[in-house]
Amino acid sequence: MKALNLYSALFLTAFCMLLISTQANADGIVVDKVYHPYVLPLEREFEWRLVSHQTDNGNLLAQRIGGGGAINDTMAVEGYFVGERDDNGDFGLESYEVELRWQLIEQGKLWADWGALFELEKMHNEDIYEATTGFLIEKEFGKTSLTMNAFLVYEWGKDIENEWETQFRVQYRYRYLSAFQPSIELYAGEDFIGIGPGFIGLYRFEGQKQLKWEAGFISEISQAEKNHSFRLALEFEF
Repeated sequence: MKALNLYSALFLTAFCMLLISTQANADGIVVDKVYHPYVLPLEREFEWRLVSHQTDNGNLLAQRIGGGGAINDTMAVEGYFVGERDDNGDFGLESYEVELRWQLIEQGKLWADWGALFELEKMHNEDIYEATTGFLIEKEFGKTSLTMNAFLVYEWGKDIENEWETQFRVQYRYRYLSAFQPSIELYAGEDFIGIGPGFIGLYRFEGQKQLKWEAGFISEISQAEKNHSFRLALEFEF
């Protein structure tokens, strides 16, 4: 069993390094939620997310609010409204999103748990579309969990040049307490590799109701310029 765990850890590490080395076609800011490959039967949820990205050229602030739920034992659908602050400091609707999460295998059945994500986004005032697809992978090592997201993104429309992008996110989490789980997070894209600490908490109410919170502070390590991101998320499941 120990040999198998060591083999799995080495395989996952090699997988991470391979994906990080193929980020030449990605751009934009990739700091956001790290998705887990699980779907709870009959789950319903509301979610709010905030990302503040600070560079030498200013601050980009984006917020996302939405909700959804499971449509069967292995799939869940959610919809979001995304708002951003523009160069004049005004905050308004930027885009709409719909996403499908698919738990591919039963939890604990294989050496790692696998899921998939499919997402479609439409810009509010521009003829720009973005489709995302990718894998969600999670492996437990004792009281720690390694979660990886690997995404392929395609953008098209009259107001943008058609292009492919890739994104990669990693979260290594220590399950110290249900209400407090520190982590290290890594995000990669073209000209962007960021790393920093994160924190996750879960408070359970009666039945299936629970409140999950996440926070992370990510610093760019691929360039010398000032580039920091702060992310915060609240998710209520019932």
